[in-house]
Amino acid sequence: MDPDAAELRVLGCLIEKQRTTPDQYPLSLNALRLACNQSTNRDPVVDYDEHTVREAAQRLGRRRWSRLASGQGSRTAKYRHLLDEALGIGGDELAVLAVLMLRGPQTPGELKARTERLHRFADLAELQFTVEKLVGRGHVVRLDRRPGQKEERYAQVLGGDGDVEHGARADQPPGASAPAATAPEPSAPIGPAEPDVRPFSADPADRRIEGLEADVSALREELAAVRAELRALREELGA
Repeated sequence: MDPDAAELRVLGCLIEKQRTTPDQYPLSLNALRLACNQSTNRDPVVDYDEHTVREAAQRLGRRRWSRLASGQGSRTAKYRHLLDEALGIGGDELAVLAVLMLRGPQTPGELKARTERLHRFADLAELQFTVEKLVGRGHVVRLDRRPGQKEERYAQVLGGDGDVEHGARADQPPGASAPAATAPEPSAPIGPAEPDVRPFSADPADRRIEGLEADVSALREELAAVRAELRALREELGA
């Protein structure tokens, strides 16, 4: 079966935190839960409990997309992803997939801005080249433009065509029915029911607050990365 929304959220968080807060990676169960439930850089915003996150991580382990790991000097069970090894992809492709898993379908311009903390693309052309590589591998699909938008959008399909529900595929003929994956056949539920999802507020003031929260979150993650580099430098000089 394709990975569900919880698995993709957990996987995206593991990739993101590996890049943005390497000194705190691998992630404990609680840290992973907090990452999944962030109100910034997430669409949709969710409220997963520990059981949901643990079960999702275990299912990822069975897919060999993640595994348990132990942090240095820690006996607490921690989690790390193995997606780059499992799919045979590079860091640039991994960054794009993570952002698509965490924030849904996006235009190349949006991806360029939002992958900056995970992988720095030289320009939009380099980002577009990476996206097309993922399309060629079958991990990403191209969607139709939204009304008023100049750029096409892209969606990840590691979890089937779930994200394609946000818009028709660009290679789908006009008037064609939606992909079969958008209307899955009924099946017995596996694991806990999906938690409620809170949609983003459309209020301009709320959106400005969310933007400020995102900036603060990014600054904190950059500060943590700088501290980790300084710590490593001090150890090297001390040695």
